[in-house]
Amino acid sequence: MEIPGPLGPLVGRYIEAAVPDAPIAILIPGSGPTDMDGNNPLGVQARPYLLLAQALADQSIASLRIDKRGLFASAGAIDHPNHVLLSDYVHDIENWATALQKQKKARCVWLIGHSEGGLVALSAAQKLASRDLICGVVLLASPGRPLAEILRVQLQANPANAVILDEALSVIERLEAGQRVAMHSHHRALQILFSESVQPYLIDLMGYDPAKMIANLHCPVLIVQGSADLQIGLEDARRLKYYNDRAKMVILPDVNHVLKSVSPSKDRTANLASYTDPNLPVSDKLVDLVVDFITNHKNRHGN
Repeated sequence: MEIPGPLGPLVGRYIEAAVPDAPIAILIPGSGPTDMDGNNPLGVQARPYLLLAQALADQSIASLRIDKRGLFASAGAIDHPNHVLLSDYVHDIENWATALQKQKKARCVWLIGHSEGGLVALSAAQKLASRDLICGVVLLASPGRPLAEILRVQLQANPANAVILDEALSVIERLEAGQRVAMHSHHRALQILFSESVQPYLIDLMGYDPAKMIANLHCPVLIVQGSADLQIGLEDARRLKYYNDRAKMVILPDVNHVLKSVSPSKDRTANLASYTDPNLPVSDKLVDLVVDFITNHKNRHGN
């Protein structure tokens, strides 16, 4: 599928379900240069979105995976992939939902947001609710705290960051205050993490609190968090649940950030190895949970 973007087309891949009137979900990718399959040139080749989409189709749920504006098949949509704000991604999801309504006769759509994509899903759901075009939201390994807080915790959790920690925390503090930071004199690792070209997006993102966003949702919401996630913690899921007690929250043992089962969950090496294993399926328990949540809602409300 294609829809118009600002300068060129936005591109997605639609997987049909072999039943009429199947629920339709949009899979919203996580942070950085993550493609529609869930791969990332910075070290992820696990194909979690493709595998999830195929598993959903096998259980009668259609889905659309997308390349974000400025990246991969959607590279021509803007002049530079970093020239974006979260609101731009939200706008694109609104347009994808409209296209599915017109082309696939969707009465409403489900938004499945992974990691940072959960923020996009939460914001887009509010927009689509005003048009009665949202069925519900599924949040997979999605942040429940503002980005600055998560970055601090992630950096402090890795002992290898000790030599750059103070420097990193100082940069985060300035970005959080809305100040851009010249990085030429900083450690090389921080120049990559806080590249000056991506700072406007980071500053924008730090202004969002996902807990406050979920509090305003009145559609069905499923919060899924794996206990073996090295990037997003259980406290994120619990904070999301606290701010929306209508949401369903499920903690999946031994499921990691790329949605795969790793055992034992405390084996960091095995956990990270799954990030580069495209043949390891996504968690069966996760698939069943998402399918049950969507189909049970469809059976009750016809969405």
